[in-house]
Amino acid sequence: MSTQENFYSELIKRFREIVETNNLLDEEIVITGRALSVKEAIGNPKRQDFPIVKGKEKLMQAEFKGCKGQAFTDMAGNFRGSLREVLNNPLDTNFDRAVLIASMNAICCYLGLIEKTIHCHDDQPEQCAGELVEFIKNEYSNPRVALIGYQPAMLEKLAGTFSLRVVDLDPDNIGKNKSGVQVEGYEATDEVLEWCDVIVATGSTVVNSTITDYCKQKPTLFFGTTGAAACHLMGLQRFCALGE
Repeated sequence: MSTQENFYSELIKRFREIVETNNLLDEEIVITGRALSVKEAIGNPKRQDFPIVKGKEKLMQAEFKGCKGQAFTDMAGNFRGSLREVLNNPLDTNFDRAVLIASMNAICCYLGLIEKTIHCHDDQPEQCAGELVEFIKNEYSNPRVALIGYQPAMLEKLAGTFSLRVVDLDPDNIGKNKSGVQVEGYEATDEVLEWCDVIVATGSTVVNSTITDYCKQKPTLFFGTTGAAACHLMGLQRFCALGE
């Protein structure tokens, strides 16, 4: 199997063990997911260039016994089914992975294994970006940073403090100058990772299946709510200062 296949195989195995240990697999459990509106997802942020505001991404939300789990995806839709179905569904598309990841976040939240599974709102992304800068300074001093995934608040704050390069998948961003940094395309990934000292990657990489590109030799922080359960289960470092 490829590195990517190995990652998801192990992730599902670990999740299945948790579900079975807690006797959830054989119960008639229904999980629903839906694409949230911008206001529901992140409120009314000061800036309007977040991918979800621009319509590039949707935030799917799974609910399980009062607990919620979210996943950013470019292939939003509705799903209703049992945990057994979620675990057995093939991961052929970003939608399939979003269903798994949102469900995983909701279940792990319900079991008390993770927290901050709901995206922060309004001006909190700006505050979070400031806390990210302080965290990196305290942990790594003055590193060269690779930002994987266009998150405008983080880009602005990181660019104002560190030497920064940014990689994104959105053609509308690639080649554009954002906060004094030119956004590079996915093809630049290897070069950017070789250049940097620290990787700051969106948790959405676990949905678009590029996450294994960043589980490498250098310190990596996966930011946001999407990767909450995956980071917990796979022993990856996560940064989420103000999620709910």
